[in-house]
Order: sequence, then C-alpha cells, then structure tokens
Amino acid sequence: MSREQRARIDAMLRQPRSAGPQSVDDIRAGFRALMAQMIVPPGIHTEPVPVGSVPALLVEAEPGSSATVLYFHGGSFVFGSPRTALSLTGNLVTRTGFRAVSVDYRLAPEHPFPAAIEDTVAAYRALLDRGTDPATIAFAGDSAGGGLTVTTCLAARDAGLPMPAALVAFSPVFDATRAGASMVTKAGIDPIFTRESLSYTLDMYLAGQDPAHPLLSPLISADVTGLPPMLLQAGTNEILLDDATRMAERARNAGVDVILDITADAPHVFQAYAGVLDEADQALDRAALFLTQHLRPGAPAAAAAAGPAAA
Repeated sequence: MSREQRARIDAMLRQPRSAGPQSVDDIRAGFRALMAQMIVPPGIHTEPVPVGSVPALLVEAEPGSSATVLYFHGGSFVFGSPRTALSLTGNLVTRTGFRAVSVDYRLAPEHPFPAAIEDTVAAYRALLDRGTDPATIAFAGDSAGGGLTVTTCLAARDAGLPMPAALVAFSPVFDATRAGASMVTKAGIDPIFTRESLSYTLDMYLAGQDPAHPLLSPLISADVTGLPPMLLQAGTNEILLDDATRMAERARNAGVDVILDITADAPHVFQAYAGVLDEADQALDRAALFLTQHLRPGAPAAAAAAGPAAA
C-alpha cells in the first residue's frame, strides 16, 4: 500500500475550487477534465452503438466476446458519460476478456428521475430481446451508476425480466435520503464530496420526488430478495462509505450473496486511478475475478455475431 500514491491523489482532489454552486455546464466540463487525466488501457476498441433506443459505447479488448458487462457511469445523475468512465470499463474488459456496453443514459436536470432507470432497463431489455442469455450479462457501475446496478435490477424484476448474472458496484449511491453515519464521520476526510455538494446535484435528479422511493433509496425501502450476487467496493475516505456497508448487510439479510470489499484510506471511485494507485489495480483485479466467476460465456449470441451495431 503506497502512502505516497494516496497522498498525491488526495492533494490533487483537494485543489481549490470555485466558491459557491457551479452551473451544470461547469460541473460537466470540470468532470470531463478530471477524468481525461485517468489512464485508459492501450489496445481497447471503442465504438458508439445503439442498444435498442438508447445510445451506448461498446468497449472491447478482444472482439467477439459472448459475455457482456452492461456498465452505468457515475456522475450524480447530472454529469459523466461512457467516455468519462473509460478508465473503468477499459480495465474491466482487459482483465476479463468480456465486452462492456456503457450506457449513455439521460441526465438531470434536463431529464430527472426516473429517466436514467428507464434508459438502463431499456438497454438491458434490448440485449435480452436480441437473444442474449442473462447468464452472460453482468451489471457494473460507479457512484450513481453503482446505485443503478441495483435499481435497474429492481425495475427489471418489476417488468418481469430475468436477473443478470452478477452486479459490481464501485462506491455506490444507495440512499438518496443521505442518512448514513459516514455523511458525518467522513466529513472533511472525503476529498471530493460534502453533504452540501452531493445534495446540490442529487436534488436535480430527485426533482421533488420522495428520496425514500425504492428506486432512489433501495437501501431504505426496496425488497432486495432475489437479486444476483453482488460485489460492493468502496474506500474508507468517502462520505458514501455507509451506502456500501449498509447495503451489504441488507442484501445478506435477504439471502443475497454479497462481497463487501473496503479499501483503507481510498477516496470515492478510487478504481479509476488504475496505473497510478496500486490499490486501484488490486481492486479491479478482484472485480474481474468476481465477474469471471459468475458469468458463463457460451457460443456468441446472434446479436454479438452481428457486429457492434447490434450490441
């Protein structure tokens, strides 16, 4: 474990920011600039693809994989894109040999709740409609997208769709009521978020909806019985830590197989710093192992064989 690596990242994340709330355009531009600094593995292929009616980005290290990681990017439902998540999807595909289909779901405030979930479910349904075996599909995501791994399952279950094979969530958001103790105990330790900054963007997505809604706070009010095996990863230096720890307990109590993977002194979505932070590479190795243990690739489905446009 490298204290020097962690200290450099912490210092970078604590650089002075503009005082007061930023415009949505400024938030989005700042996040793009931050994520452009992340290391994307060489040799991956990316291509915009439609997944039914939803735009997405195909990310592959090897063509023709018959296993798919349906990926949901982070960004508080307000910013981010499949491109800003490339350090994560790129590392997952190079470590597993699977392909990633990274969903470009609609963002708030232009498209508040439940737009993001409508899009992720539509993308999953499109894969199934093309004959993809759900045993060859995993959901993965970071931050808000980590929360979408669970809420998409819940919405898919309500729609009568089968469950994917597994879920992987990096620093997930599972509680829109922001009731976790780490919101207080990690204040000031977290170099990225404050309760106020998190509320500012999350409220754009809520748009006045009850934050305790099961598809906004599955940790509080959802029945998670029957969800697929899940891997939850978080760092101890984030105010969202308790979203992961409490969901792990709730899932275990509901009979769900769950692995809770906590890394000391690591910030929110530290996995994005692969190639810079040893703990990020180690966490991605564990995530890749989990995925390869739970997905069952078979003969390439017709959709995969038809080419990227049929992703």
